[in-house]
Amino acid sequence: MNAAPILLAYTAAVGGLAPYLMLRSSWPYRAPVLALAVWHTLAVAFSLGVALTLSNLAMPTEHLHAGVMGVLHSCGLDVGVTHPDPGTAHRLAVALPASVGLTLLAGFAFHLVRAHRARTRQREALDLVGRHSPGLRATVVPYDVPAAYCLPGRRPRIVVSDAAVRRLTARQLDAVLEHEAAHIAGRHHLVLAAVEAFHSVFRRVPLARHAREQTALLLEMIADDRALRSHSHEALVTAMYEMAAARAPKGAFAAGGETVLIRLRRILGPRRTPHPALGLTVASTTTGVLLLPLLLMCPPGLT
Repeated sequence: MNAAPILLAYTAAVGGLAPYLMLRSSWPYRAPVLALAVWHTLAVAFSLGVALTLSNLAMPTEHLHAGVMGVLHSCGLDVGVTHPDPGTAHRLAVALPASVGLTLLAGFAFHLVRAHRARTRQREALDLVGRHSPGLRATVVPYDVPAAYCLPGRRPRIVVSDAAVRRLTARQLDAVLEHEAAHIAGRHHLVLAAVEAFHSVFRRVPLARHAREQTALLLEMIADDRALRSHSHEALVTAMYEMAAARAPKGAFAAGGETVLIRLRRILGPRRTPHPALGLTVASTTTGVLLLPLLLMCPPGLT
């Protein structure tokens, strides 16, 4: 028996049911690093499920009428012989899953290049209108709204508006700068490019849509937690409130923006430390989810 139906059911569950369970859970915002790892593991598991399903469909089997080759033959398409050629089927079994991986890699490269070009244009504009502040280790730009963002990459840069410098206290400004430095140090632009690539390939899948949204939010929470290691909750919260209306240019990470309200509630709410068993439980479950399609490929009863 071919494993394709089981793999297809597994892939559908990862793509549709898993994101629903994640969104209904209360722990991800308490452990954003762990939650981010789970979302990306689910994306890998879904991609692997799609690739292995295609591989199984391409393999000639009696139960599925020679897989993809049998379907082509039954539709009247010339596949070269009366019965599907096993050699061609095996080549398809390699080429189809490989195309999934190559498409995802191409999407990742595309989003990296596009974001890099946007940041390059932004740096060129900053060189014209901004001034470097050695004390802040940031570029200050004339803008009448308090704002701060960073341009990650090989030539990272933190940008703050002169309104932010005037209106924020020294502690507030330091907290904001630490938040932006966390994005740069964590290479968050690579994480975002990966999930953008997954979304561009599987944009109609609920997992792709929710993983993209949650990744952006969780990266901001991770940067918030980094800033809270050395700054008070009050300093960061009040700074975020001041910059809630600010927007970042394309390819940048901003301390303000659309996620501010959720992040403010998280910081101001009860700070419950995740139970030590949570990490082990989540890690074990996601590892099992990731390995399951590989086990389904050759179970004893299906060979």
